Amino acid sequence: MSGTRRLIVAIDGPAGAGKSTVAGRLAAHFGLLNLETGAMYRAFALKAIEKGIATDDAAALEKLAAETSIALQPTPAGNRVLLDGNDVTARVRDAAVTQAASQVSVHPAIRRWMVDLQRKLGENGGVVMEGRDIGTVVFPDADIKIFLDASPEARGERRYEQSGKAAPAEAILKEIRERDQRDRNREQSPLRPAPDALVIDSTDLTLEEVVSRVQELVTARLAVPGR
Repeated sequence: MSGTRRLIVAIDGPAGAGKSTVAGRLAAHFGLLNLETGAMYRAFALKAIEKGIATDDAAALEKLAAETSIALQPTPAGNRVLLDGNDVTARVRDAAVTQAASQVSVHPAIRRWMVDLQRKLGENGGVVMEGRDIGTVVFPDADIKIFLDASPEARGERRYEQSGKAAPAEAILKEIRERDQRDRNREQSPLRPAPDALVIDSTDLTLEEVVSRVQELVTARLAVPGR
């Protein structure tokens, strides 16, 4: 499928909307590389935690970024996340790291650094990249732009189920709302759909329905002459 090698699919949306799952399924179906940008922010947040750097210390975080290497290594089971050459795939899923990632991502200097890194990873195309500013900032010329949304309640319920009900549902919903507030109102790259993005509200859709809809979009794009 030679045409897919240059294709760039951007999937944006708030926390808990199912971006990672949809991107992974899409990449596997079309033979694209799945670049999970959220894992990159979590890797950086993990390093900040390990170094004892406060998530609101912009100057220290910017200095830390200058001496940090983050890479995604695709495997049949998903991406391995490498932080300074070390595999931190399991550790970046920790709840505290996820929370810290949201906090470090509001700093303009960190977002600029991460955007440059993400562009380098996807510059040759053939990728599905998911995050919160892929279609608006990282790859505004992406072939396909999806904004995957859902109500806070639906996203909180999904996170609650995914966590194995390890945390109170009310606490998870509160975290979702706080994350939305930070993401939508940050100074650098606020969360919003690109003007030409297809917005899919998955509140009342199953995962299979969302994946099917996105796959149809990609299939239609690949059918355009020159792809």
